[in-house]
This record gives sequence, structure tokens and C-alpha cells, in this order.
Amino acid sequence: MRVFQIQDDWGLGNLRLAERAQPQPGPGQVLLRMRAASLNYRDLVVPERGYGSFTGTLPLIPVSDGVGEVVEVGAGVSRVAPGDRVCPCFFQGWISGGPDLSRMTGSLGGPLDGAMAEFMCLSEQGVVKIPNCLSDIEAATLPCAALTAWSALVTHGRVGPGERVLVQGSGGVALFALAFARIAGAHVTVISSSDEKIERLRALGADATINYTRTPEWSKAAREITGGRGFDHIVELGGEKTLPQSLRCIRAGGTLSMIGVLSGSSLAVPLGLIVTRQVRLQGITVGHRDGFEAMLRALEQHRPAITVDRVFEFTALREALAYLRSGAQFGKICIRHPD
Repeated sequence: MRVFQIQDDWGLGNLRLAERAQPQPGPGQVLLRMRAASLNYRDLVVPERGYGSFTGTLPLIPVSDGVGEVVEVGAGVSRVAPGDRVCPCFFQGWISGGPDLSRMTGSLGGPLDGAMAEFMCLSEQGVVKIPNCLSDIEAATLPCAALTAWSALVTHGRVGPGERVLVQGSGGVALFALAFARIAGAHVTVISSSDEKIERLRALGADATINYTRTPEWSKAAREITGGRGFDHIVELGGEKTLPQSLRCIRAGGTLSMIGVLSGSSLAVPLGLIVTRQVRLQGITVGHRDGFEAMLRALEQHRPAITVDRVFEFTALREALAYLRSGAQFGKICIRHPD
């Protein structure tokens, strides 16, 4: 079978199209013919061994997110059957419960081989069935970006009707956060650097928007949207440069879901704002299988739009990653696997 793998040494320059033997399912395992994949920011980090020893070893098949069809099952498999469409879970060993090191180190696309292969062989416990209302491309966007947003707002944040939510940007996590906050009945403010993107965000249901290029001190304008009270929940995707402003517009007792570090990973913030106002700073790293299946039920019931910016062919992975690095996308970047 054809795969993309990082081989010989780390670095995007060592990403190669290669051949591997097709795997065969053992007891409790399922064989998937992959139909599509989608990219996340971490897919730029993994090739550079950006997670240190937790990145894995070479050769490594990258990309965590995808969808496939079950074509064969091993002895004892009962959760799925041949013909089912399934998504591999980002964390193969995190079924339910709280996080711990063992549950959070078995992630696809590093250290485990990922979705850029024509076939994947996984434990039946590490896949979830996909509802018929989702296309292959839509389903491929879910395992990391969608579940991260769901974990932030629903599993941990428990956002409810009338609450004020602020979301940063228009990438995959941001757009899923907008969708899930709207499903919960929250009022959603989104910040973006582009008027064109702001128009599209409003079309997707954003109640208020701020162009942070024109308004660099966006926290003041954002707080005014809440009548001075501050936001109940902020989906923090920027990191180093955005967190100080997020702390200035979160309400006392509010929750900051710390997800991304797109503007830098160092922490230099006024800690007094966290302590004296009892702000909850919650780290979010995707989520567990139970959360994934709950999210799928919500998607099937509410049918929010899933925004895909571009779809690349399997052999164009390098070009897709370059487009991801550009930051020009609105929504998800996907890969179509060969038939």
C-alpha cells in the first residue's frame, strides 16, 4: 500500500511517498480502507519532532485525522462490521474518564502511525461509527478539531443558553467552537484579522465580530460587547500574544480554554488577574471516545455547517501542508484518498 512517511531524519524535507505491506487485522482489530484525511496545526509540528520523545520514531506516517471504511475485522470484534464508515480516535487509548499520561500518549500521526496511508489497522476500541448525514470529507475533519472544541465548550465548559463566548480566528477548532456554542444557545463573538472572513463568520452565525488588525487592543472592544461584564468562556487559540488580552475580557469566575499557541508558547501574563478574579484556566487536548460519540449525536441532530476550505489529492500532501502553514484557510484543509 502507498503511504506518506517521514523517513531517514526529521523535517518536512524528509516526507516521502513510500510503499508498505498492507496490514492484517488480529483479534480485536479492524482494517480500514482510508477515504479521506484532514490537517491540523500539529501536522506541521510533528515532522520537526516538535513534541520531543512523544513525537515517535522514524519512519512515521503523519496526520492524525481521517475516515475510512471497515473492510475486514479480526476475531471477537463486535463494535463495528465490514461496510461501516468510521473515524479513528485521535487518542487510541482514551475511552472515557479523566486524562492521564497513558491515555494521552497514544495519539495518531505521532507517536503512532497516522492517516496518510491507504489502509490502517486499529483496535476496534479506537474507532467510532460515523452517521450517514456526514460525507467522507466532513467526517475526516472531526477527530481532532471538532472534538477539541466540543471538549472545551461542552465536556469541560458546560456552556449554556445566554452565556457569552469569545472565539479566536476562523480555523477548524474556531469554526467548530462557533457551531457548538450556537447549538448550546450562547451568544458568540469571534475575532479575526480579515473583513472577508468576518463576513463569512457572520453568515455562520457569529453574533458579534472584531477585526483585530484594525483594533489591536481588541479586549476593550470585546468587553464592551458584554456590557462590561466580560465573557463566560473564551476559546483561547492564539497563546502568547492573545492570552493577556483574553484575561482582560474574561469575567470573574469565567473559563479560559487554553487550546492553541499559534502566536507563541511562552507565558507572560498578569497572574493576579487569574487569582483575584478566580478565572479558570483549562488546558484542552482533544478528548476521549465517549465525548466523540456524544458530539456525533449532536452533529446528527443539529446538522451545523462543516466548513472545508480546500481538498487536496493524496499525492499533494506537501502542497496541502504548505497551504496550512500560510494561514490563509477558512475552516479545514482535507486530503482525498485514492479509490
